[in-house]
Parts: sequence; structure tokens; C-alpha cells
Amino acid sequence: MARRKKNAGGDQKVPTSARLADSGITTGADFSRVMAALLADTIAGRIEPQRANASCNVAGKLIRMVELQHRYGKRVEGTEDRILALTPIAAPTDSKQIQ
Repeated sequence: MARRKKNAGGDQKVPTSARLADSGITTGADFSRVMAALLADTIAGRIEPQRANASCNVAGKLIRMVELQHRYGKRVEGTEDRILALTPIAAPTDSKQIQ
């Protein structure tokens, strides 16, 4: 008979990190909260280590994207935001918007 995983039961609570991530990650503080909750969920056994590892890999790529956008993105007129167009389709068509 196959062994059942700890978190396979449907009656267990949703991990804190999953709830926080579902509400959105838009700031550095949000990101820190989710990662801290992911660590706590992993230590408590609510998330499998392989899943936590995959989440950390994705988080690293997200941080890298923010870094690239800050470094190479073009400023949007009237805001502090920067846009990093990865493809010509994603590039804004109105050249007046970009400084």
C-alpha cells in the first residue's frame, strides 16, 4: 500500500504562505512576509521541502526580474515606474510615454 503524504489530507489548513501569496506580492514587504511564512510552513511540515525549494527558485527569478526592470527599464512619464519590454509586442507604442 502506498504511503500517504503528510499534507495530502483535505482536512488540513491551507499553509500561511499560500494564503499570503494568493493575496498578491506587490511590495518588498509582501515578498518578505511570504518568504518568512514559507520558511515557517516548511519547518512546521505544512509544505514539502521540494515544493518550498521550487518556490524559492521562482522567488529568485522574480527578484532578478525586478532588478533587470530597475536597471534597464525605461521610465514612464509622470511616474517613478520603469517598463522593461521583453519583446517588441510588449513595448509601448506611444513614444511620448517613454523618456
